[in-house]
Amino acid sequence: MNPFFTTLHRRNVVLSAFGWICLVGAIVCAGLTFVTTTQVLGINAFVKPAKFFVSATIFVWTMGWLMSYLRQQRSVRIYSWAITLILAFELTVVVVQAGLGQLSHFNVKSATGGMLFALMGVAITVAILWTLYIGILFLLQRPPALSLPYLWGIRLGMLIFVVFAFEGGLMAARLAHTVGAPDGGPGLPGINWSTQHGDLRIAHFFGMHALQLIPLFGYYVARRPFQTVLFTLLYVGAVSWLMLEALAGRPLIAGL
Repeated sequence: MNPFFTTLHRRNVVLSAFGWICLVGAIVCAGLTFVTTTQVLGINAFVKPAKFFVSATIFVWTMGWLMSYLRQQRSVRIYSWAITLILAFELTVVVVQAGLGQLSHFNVKSATGGMLFALMGVAITVAILWTLYIGILFLLQRPPALSLPYLWGIRLGMLIFVVFAFEGGLMAARLAHTVGAPDGGPGLPGINWSTQHGDLRIAHFFGMHALQLIPLFGYYVARRPFQTVLFTLLYVGAVSWLMLEALAGRPLIAGL
């Protein structure tokens, strides 16, 4: 994997470095789950920060890699620093609230919790819309180094990422991710997706990781652009089904 990380660092120093910081944060938070007893919603409080750090690592490394194909490198540099600051803010809130044994999201029981939740919502909305702008840049140009199936994978992956990132607004409006019961019931090991009720985090997760999966399909599997488009349609259909199942109150895997 060394050539990958060497190339990533050359393509985007800011997001490469921030990804490593996030990875260290994930390892630290995972370690804290073994030495702390603080719980939030029935699980160790540092499970959520660990997952958020891993997610942030994957996201910034993906964007750092893909944006190197764009001509507008000044826009890329500004985006890279903006995303770093936004995610650093969100991750700090998630970690601090975990240490206090408090919810970071959907926390409206106190003025401070509500203010932080609102600020995170504004910050992430800015990040998503800015990512949409990056996707539009890919729509407006065809980098010569990219095959058409791969290019369409990047374009569609970013679009689907944006759509399902905004699904977080649905959870925010409900102040919960579980459908049919309060948050915090039995869940799948490690990821804690509800095994008894609907869980909106599942579609949110798979929808956002279209940012990696669809470009990978376009690069390694597809030989024609229509194959990337077809895969995207099937993928969106599957993720939409997951969301509808969650809204109907049905778990992905029941009874574990």
